[in-house]
Amino acid sequence: MARDTINLRRLSEVLGLSQTTVSRALNGFPEVNEKTRARVVEAARRLNYRPSASAASLATGRACAIGHVVPLAEHMMINPHFCDFLAGAGEVYAQFGYEMLLRVVAQPQETDVYRDFASRGRVDGVVVHGPLTGDPRIPLLKSLGLPFVVHGRCDDGGGDYSWLDVNNRRAFSRATDFLADLGHRRIALINGLEAMNFAYRRRQGYESALAARGLERDPALVFSEDMVEPYGYRVARQMFTGPNPPTAVLVSSVLPAMGLVRALGELGLRPGADVSIIAFDDCLSFLQPGGEAKAREVPFLTVMRSSIREAGRRVAEMILEQIAAPETGPRHELWEAELVIGRSTAPCRRQRAPLSAAAKSW
Repeated sequence: MARDTINLRRLSEVLGLSQTTVSRALNGFPEVNEKTRARVVEAARRLNYRPSASAASLATGRACAIGHVVPLAEHMMINPHFCDFLAGAGEVYAQFGYEMLLRVVAQPQETDVYRDFASRGRVDGVVVHGPLTGDPRIPLLKSLGLPFVVHGRCDDGGGDYSWLDVNNRRAFSRATDFLADLGHRRIALINGLEAMNFAYRRRQGYESALAARGLERDPALVFSEDMVEPYGYRVARQMFTGPNPPTAVLVSSVLPAMGLVRALGELGLRPGADVSIIAFDDCLSFLQPGGEAKAREVPFLTVMRSSIREAGRRVAEMILEQIAAPETGPRHELWEAELVIGRSTAPCRRQRAPLSAAAKSW
């Protein structure tokens, strides 16, 4: 059988089931029992079946599309993190015959897009990105009756909405404790924008760990901006040419961490030997090592690791599950980040002397 020609009719014949049953199994209808659904999904995977979104829409009465809205603003969500998340989500949508509807709009028009999605039936559900603390999109989507899953959280409680998040507070508390165990007392934080809930939680974890150790938080060592490479470079130059530099740095992404490493190189400082660094690693695809030999190497950076692509896959599964069985109610998943020790952390040496004037101006 040609792997690229199988259609719903042929898949149904192979399974000995009606086309309606196969379609409903692939689209998550609750009346199909789990044994049958698993059999259908396995056969679809083995035979490389790729359902037509338009055919599935006619069969189920659904749009067979999931909406992702990206507001154009000063702090855009279109970055490597967002792209990897979409790649993971897209894999799941394709498997179940769904399409991704991506709308990029001016920030003031974002709520209009959600209203349009709901009124015109353009999508069966949406994924909310970059949640703020007390995000106004949550009550809006509830009022519209549009199924949604949040990548992240908007509050400290469980919330009466579905979400998947990394335990950011614990991740940065653990990272701070690890550095303190190595003898570091002046620990800097290069954080993301703290209007974003994930960055706010990371700062909480950092501060709570310092307080538990009796270490003073120096406001001159705490930064909050867009997580891009030049940001890490600029604040590193600022800190390490000052009179009382840190001996260790926590960074909210490998992107500003790359800028930090670039600045240290210019100043004649070595990650690990002179300055310990821990970054949060989303396993961005364009930064992954190639080949088995490289994969076995001790990583350069010590990181708190959680794959954003895997998060994209799981959030996509959650929204499709919610669409198929809305009566199940909100679901919450909190993932723990993995501490992976690389070559950028080491026991603290004595507080080094300030850089020379020549190094500062280099």
